[in-house]
Parts: sequence; C-alpha cells; structure tokens
Amino acid sequence: MADYEIFEAGDVTLQSGIVLPAVRVAYVAHGTLNSARDNAIVYPTHYSGTHTSNAWAIGPGMALDPATYFIIVPNMLGNGLSSSPSNTPAPHDGPRFPLVTVRDNVLLQHRLITEVFGITSLKLVTGFSMGALQAFQWGALFPDMVERIAPFCGSARVSRHNWLFLEGCKSALMADAAFAGGNYSAPPVTGITAFARVYAGWAWSQTFFRQNLDRDLLGLPSMEAFLSLAWEPSFQAIDANDLLAMLATWQAADISHDQRFDGDFAKALAAITARAVVMPCRSDLYFPPEDSEIEVAHMPNAELNVIPSVWGHMAGGGRNPEDAAFINAALARLLADQAVNS
Repeated sequence: MADYEIFEAGDVTLQSGIVLPAVRVAYVAHGTLNSARDNAIVYPTHYSGTHTSNAWAIGPGMALDPATYFIIVPNMLGNGLSSSPSNTPAPHDGPRFPLVTVRDNVLLQHRLITEVFGITSLKLVTGFSMGALQAFQWGALFPDMVERIAPFCGSARVSRHNWLFLEGCKSALMADAAFAGGNYSAPPVTGITAFARVYAGWAWSQTFFRQNLDRDLLGLPSMEAFLSLAWEPSFQAIDANDLLAMLATWQAADISHDQRFDGDFAKALAAITARAVVMPCRSDLYFPPEDSEIEVAHMPNAELNVIPSVWGHMAGGGRNPEDAAFINAALARLLADQAVNS
C-alpha cells in the first residue's frame, strides 16, 4: 500500500495557460493539526526526491517534531508520485507533459492545505534545493499566511550559471538514441547514466573530493565506485521524462514570474515579509552564498546563515550528521522566535 495520500485537484490551468486534467498531488502529513489549525508547517520536496527524502529532518526531539507541529510534505509535480509524465494519460503523457512552474506547485499546495485541512496560517515553510525555491515562492505569494521561511541550499530563482549546468545534464540524457525524443519503449539507461555523471561533478565540492571524503565517509574505493554505487542508482530508478519535467520546472524558476511582480525580482523578494533564515552552503556549486546575499538584502525580515560545510550542495540532503544538526538547530531557533512579520 502507498505510504502517502492523494489530493485530487481536478483540471488545473497552469501558468502557461495549458489545462492539465485530473491533477494529483501526493503528500504525507506528520503529527496532528491542533484545534486552532495554527501549528502547520509545509516542507516541499526537492529535485528527484519524494516525501521519504525529507524524513531525515522530521522526528521526536527535532525542530520539526510531529508532537508539536503538523508537518505536510507535498510531492512536487513531475516526481513520479504527483502528476508526472510517467503517470499522466495521453495527450499529456511522456514528452508531451507541459511545463509546470514553481508557482504552479505552490498554488496547488495552497489548495491542498486550505481545501483539505482548512489551514489559514503556516508556522513555517522550509525546503532543500528545489524545496527552497518553493519556500521562497510561498513567502512571496502568501505573505499574510506564512510566518517564517527557511530555504536551505537553494535560491529564489535559477541563476544563469545554474541554468547552464542543468542544460548540460539534459543534453546528455537526450543524446541517447534510445531516448527517442522521449518516446522510448525501454528506459534510456545510457542517457540517464550520462545525465547522472554530469550531475555528479556539481553535487559535492572540490574540497570534498580533495579530502577523499567519498572514500573516508562513504567507504567507496574509487571514483568509479562512487558513481556506479552511490550516485547513479537513484537516477536510474526515475523515469527519464520525469527527470526532464522536474528539470524544466527548475530551469524556469523565478519567484518574480507572477503578474503581481511582473518580473521584478527585487519587488518579489521585498514581498516576503515572513521571518526568514536563508541557509546556503559555503561550498555549494549550484547556489553559492553570493546569490543568497543578494536575495537577503532585498528581504525585509531575513538573515543569512551560511552552512560551514565542504559537502557542497549535498550539505542540505541530510546525509552528513554535522550539516543536518546545523540545519536542525537553525530551524529550532527560527521556530522559537516569536518576532514574526514584524
């Protein structure tokens, strides 16, 4: 049996104007919603992740403690559980699945928490990587609803350099003849392997490998073992069109792509009045702290809290105990801070 629930959203007009029929949002909820309905937290998923990928940050005694908070983890569209190329019928199946934006995801999540749970205020929206993109979007679109945001190892829009990295991954996958323009009859294994290998060089920092942490911490004897045993299998388990649909969402990410901001990025950031702690990792090759500094400078109630790790982007993935503890402590401090929306 599935370990998640489904919100049936019906036919949804996406930001592109395309109507995607019978949209489904998979989600899990940890804890109990209190009678005032004011103890809710939203924790969206990241690229290639599902609700299980977020489980490391939720538990007794942690900042995200289900004994205190009602923690909703919605699965991003395209991840294979929510509506995705791999589970959507024609005419929107496979490579015909339309672009879904971060804004589309957040508006669906808003419907989920208001229509299913009757929630009108959120203690916190937090997330890693693409989950961070969604946290920023929540803050910009619903400032009167969101009390706090804590995006970690992510940004409020895709940078030009980040877009370029993603384009390289995408091109490697699509170059496999077996991909067949997305109309493959069997998984394009060679293309997904190439995709993963391009991706791998960006996920950790140079220092991580210089210090041989892949060997010392992960117990892998060679770079080939690192790739084939620790990295590629997670991508091989995902449908190729799903990988590309989530990547398209990432490449299109920009919280200012909304009619109320009209592409004005500074204006969109200024609209985030929630108490915010923005946590880049000092060695992240996707989302460097310099980008976060620019964002925080435009946010009226935000602070920068850099994760002092050599794990690069993967500092936000929960695999390194020191980084997980740093993020958990920051979330605990933020949730204890009563000076919200000041």
